[in-house]
Amino acid sequence: MGNLNNALQELRTARNQAQLQVEKLDQAISVIESLNGSAASRSTGITSASASLSAPTRIISAASRRKMALAQKARWAKIRGTSKPIALAKTTASAPVKRTMSAAARRKIAAFQRARWQKIRAQEKRAA
Repeated sequence: MGNLNNALQELRTARNQAQLQVEKLDQAISVIESLNGSAASRSTGITSASASLSAPTRIISAASRRKMALAQKARWAKIRGTSKPIALAKTTASAPVKRTMSAAARRKIAAFQRARWQKIRAQEKRAA
């Protein structure tokens, strides 16, 4: 049992040292990337909060955002094909008529619900 505990302890210390080494390497990489000017995003699976805070963010110009938006709209238009936009389709199609309930119907439903709850409460009293 003692050998297993020693082996486990050694493995844990080795893991901690490896994690520290990985963090140091990530910091060095981010420094070199910042000097180089490349802010390439990469997924390394780092769970450290400090590593995610030091990563540079990607800045996109307004012109590039506009181009991306136009390209996405074109992709959706291609997927939709010749179908009309939803806003126009709703105006031409017959929308379901909104129905209102009369005051008498609301009173009947309310009376039914009061009777239903009164019956439930009476059963609960009998059970208790």
